[in-house]
Amino acid sequence: MAALPLPQRTPGHKPGLAAFSVAAAIWVFVLVTLGAFTTSIGAGMAFPDWPLSNGSLNPKGWLTNVAMFAEHSHRLSAGLMTILTVALAAWIWRTEERRWLHRLSYFAVALVVVQAVVGGLRVLFEPVQVEAVDTSLGRLFAMLHACLAQGLACTLLAIAVSCSYAWIGRPIPVGAGVRRLGTLCCALLFIQLGVAAVMRHSFAGLAIPTFPWSTPDGGLLPDTWNFRIGIHFAHRLLACVIALAVVAFAASIKRDPAATPAMRSGVASLVGLLVLQVIVGAAIIRTYRNPTITTVHVLVGAVTLATAFWLTWLAHRDSIERAPVP
Repeated sequence: MAALPLPQRTPGHKPGLAAFSVAAAIWVFVLVTLGAFTTSIGAGMAFPDWPLSNGSLNPKGWLTNVAMFAEHSHRLSAGLMTILTVALAAWIWRTEERRWLHRLSYFAVALVVVQAVVGGLRVLFEPVQVEAVDTSLGRLFAMLHACLAQGLACTLLAIAVSCSYAWIGRPIPVGAGVRRLGTLCCALLFIQLGVAAVMRHSFAGLAIPTFPWSTPDGGLLPDTWNFRIGIHFAHRLLACVIALAVVAFAASIKRDPAATPAMRSGVASLVGLLVLQVIVGAAIIRTYRNPTITTVHVLVGAVTLATAFWLTWLAHRDSIERAPVP
């Protein structure tokens, strides 16, 4: 029996791999959008079983029922996401000589598998009530599911950027200040999206029904407090902190002579996305949580994190490429 040929791993830019990695990174945002819409219309339990939907890959009536369509299309897109991620890791294993990129692709595979399992547990454990936090175990898994989606988006984006010609072709020696502020922005945005997931799955999106103030008579703080009001107020307060961090990050990139034109354009987009996110968030309150607007809010939040992460990953480019990998 003939031995399998060894992978032909080579340095340099690989256009096919780069294009495929971009496609995989884009698809994760399709997945996030479908998941956000499913949650926004309350269709997360349209099917009580998993991994099949009503015991089938093609459940009866899913193309004509909005709730069933939202949930089943989300499951189908998740299956395609798994295939794309595994194929990307295999392509990197066969052609890339960078060991750290291999490990990053394996992490992406592990993450997409865990994400799928957590999504299934969200369905299977929905009937189990957790009295201590007054919610179901399934909803706790739903909160984790939403956070893992953001982590997967960042991981696939990191792979796509690392396969690009611009990454391979030139160093980006920006200062430590840019790297620190970028890391801070990413951390704050990730925490914010986690808080938003808890808020969304705790039915706290309208816990404070006025904007920008917390009371109808213009109070800065709510008149009464409970968990739902607290998590909603934390979401608004953290948005203010993020705004300050993003402005500081933008200023640091504008001042750094080593920042590339793409980074300067990217940080301007980041500021614009932040403004758009606030506008859409206000519209959610004023439309009493319209599902389409709520879905857009989730998507813009994911794109905002991705933009900040892209800029930060670029800022760390030289240290990532120089880091020894055992």
